[in-house]
Amino acid sequence: MGREFVELFEEWSKSYDDTVGGHDIEYQEVFKHYDNILDSVTSRAHGHVLEFGVGTGNLTARLLKKGLMVSGIEPSPAMREIAVSKLRGKTEIIDGDFMDFPEPKQVDSIVSTYAFHHLTDEEKEKAIANYGKLLNTGGKIVFADTMYQSRDAHEQAIQDAKHAGFHNLANDLQTEYYTTIPFLEKALETHGFKVTFERCNQFVWIMEAEKL
Repeated sequence: MGREFVELFEEWSKSYDDTVGGHDIEYQEVFKHYDNILDSVTSRAHGHVLEFGVGTGNLTARLLKKGLMVSGIEPSPAMREIAVSKLRGKTEIIDGDFMDFPEPKQVDSIVSTYAFHHLTDEEKEKAIANYGKLLNTGGKIVFADTMYQSRDAHEQAIQDAKHAGFHNLANDLQTEYYTTIPFLEKALETHGFKVTFERCNQFVWIMEAEKL
């Protein structure tokens, strides 16, 4: 359920904001247009927002600034501590993950950035099925994450990272559960969603799914 990566994020919390700011050359392309990506996710959200993988609170802050009510979910204690400090008590950040979390009474939008790949494809589909039960007609899932148009494209990205000498990135692409757009499209349509995908950089796409 993604919890196997919590230890990694406990350590990464110290430098996460520097990484997303483009200071780590290996991950510059992954986080290219980071602010625009967060702004785009924010613009698509409405109503009461359930956010998974809050991290250091960068997306949360934008959602709150827009005037939205946010229920934040984050499994890493170190990340939660940074987010709470940054957000200054404007919302509560709760321990949980994509599949195990306290369900709000009403959810209008479910959002996440750079996190859904912590679930296996089987877990992703189970999560999507659950979100379909939480959302009413017109409710949205808006996730920005690394995903690929095919398994061949994923493998090519791994080889490109190795060729560039980006061994940490190559390991990341091999270790975590990056999926394909066709898989997500089928899973979402099966569970009652209409979905579109928009490419943001070489790695990241925004997936916007509306409950029918």
